[in-house]
This record gives sequence, structure tokens and C-alpha cells, in this order.
Amino acid sequence: MFMSSMDMSSQAEFERYQHMKTRDQIKHTLKDMGSRSYSTAKNFALVGAIFASSECVIETYRAKNDMYNGITAGCFTGATLAVRGGPKAMATGCVGFAAFSAAIGELVRIS
Repeated sequence: MFMSSMDMSSQAEFERYQHMKTRDQIKHTLKDMGSRSYSTAKNFALVGAIFASSECVIETYRAKNDMYNGITAGCFTGATLAVRGGPKAMATGCVGFAAFSAAIGELVRIS
């Protein structure tokens, strides 16, 4: 998270940052980290809400509690998050999230 706040969008902004006092640099960095952390938290909450709700609906519909509910919910979540990118992006998101869900489900099952 710290390194993400070091992203300076222009050379002028970078030079302005370099000429700040150390106290002002720390204040600027912490403020930027806070706003980026909040944004990341909102995105993570969105992914979690889509996955959890879709898994619940799928499990209720199938009336089974097995690994395929998580895989299907992962596919749905990945496709939903990539909907603006078109069908190719949706397919890639589906496969990626489904594979991740399968890996996590297997890891939880083993331990």
C-alpha cells in the first residue's frame, strides 16, 4: 500500500513533492494512502458481496453444499465484474475467478 502512494502522475508533481518538508511529505503520503485504502476496501467489499450472494443463491437453487457452488459463484463474480469489457473479458473473468475459487475451496477442504 505504501508504494502505491508514491505514484506521481507528472514530473511537476514529483518535483513539488521532493521540495516539500519531510513532515509535509509524510502528511501527503498518509492522506493518499488513506484514500487509496478506502477505495481498495470498497472494491473488495463489492467482490465479496457479489460472490457471497451468488453462492448463496446457487446453493439454495441446487439444494447441495459442495465445491461446485463456489466454482460457479466464482465464475459468475468474474463475469459480472468484467461485464464492461465485453464477452471476451467476461469469459476470462469467469475462468479466472472460478479457478481461484476452486483453489481456495480445495485449500480449505484439505486443512
